[in-house]
Amino acid sequence: MQELQLDIVLIDIAMPNLNGLEATRVIKRDYPQVQVIGLTMYESDEYFFQLLNAGASGYVLKKAASADLIAAIRAVYAGDVFLYPSVARRLVSDYLSRVKSGEEKSSYDGLTAREREVLKLIAEGHTNQVIADKLVISPSTVQTHRTRIMQRLNLHNRAELIQYAMRKGLLDRA
Repeated sequence: MQELQLDIVLIDIAMPNLNGLEATRVIKRDYPQVQVIGLTMYESDEYFFQLLNAGASGYVLKKAASADLIAAIRAVYAGDVFLYPSVARRLVSDYLSRVKSGEEKSSYDGLTAREREVLKLIAEGHTNQVIADKLVISPSTVQTHRTRIMQRLNLHNRAELIQYAMRKGLLDRA
């Protein structure tokens, strides 16, 4: 990965030696700028949520049309998230069930105005440097805000930040 300087990796969940979930965790830990798209035959909720939690920015089923795969690559390259429609429905269903159960109460209101700005820009796919430039702060200050946001909201990776921002309606729909 270091030699090829990849922007995007297509990964299958079922791989020899290191499964796709673990590989995604390693990629996101060691190369956080690299985006991962799960390309798999598994339509399972378990794999879908695990892959997103591992840091993937996309999930496409192997049975998808080639146009869907191309759309996923383009979306993720542009800093967006791509979810195959049937798995996106699962994400929405999961969210709605959490809202109904009252679990979706959050500490969003406890974030500062600046943290809310940073959260929205992170969720839009901007890098720390771009966010720093937009807000006229240093990249390390952006990282500090990101760390605090994740701690306050009990989030663990970029995918969770994006999911949270989607649930809160912080992302513009294209």
